Amino acid sequence: QVQLVESGGGLVQFGGSLRLSCAVSGRFFISVDWGWYRQAPGNQRELVASISSGSRGLASYADFVKGRFIISRDNAKSTVYLQMNNLKPEDTAVYYCNQLRLATYPESWGQGTQVTVSS
Repeated sequence: QVQLVESGGGLVQFGGSLRLSCAVSGRFFISVDWGWYRQAPGNQRELVASISSGSRGLASYADFVKGRFIISRDNAKSTVYLQMNNLKPEDTAVYYCNQLRLATYPESWGQGTQVTVSS
């Protein structure tokens, strides 16, 4: 069974930075395409960034975070990261990591980590 534990969220000022971590327990980490998602109050969950499987995955980003966020993975630590820079109030949300292939399954999600950006 795969378990996801997100951490690193917090309260930051406009323009600040945070690094989120997603610690993954379970096998086949390296063979999985990973994504970071977020859900703001009253909104649906949206994909923020993704990184493809393998030791040197390729990253992709939603338009609203391009140039500000960086997704990465450490296969040795079975951890996915999201470096968030130049944070804006509209980035306020609960951030989740998940396998892209499981995103449509409600039971696949962890509890996420809260990111709050003050004005």
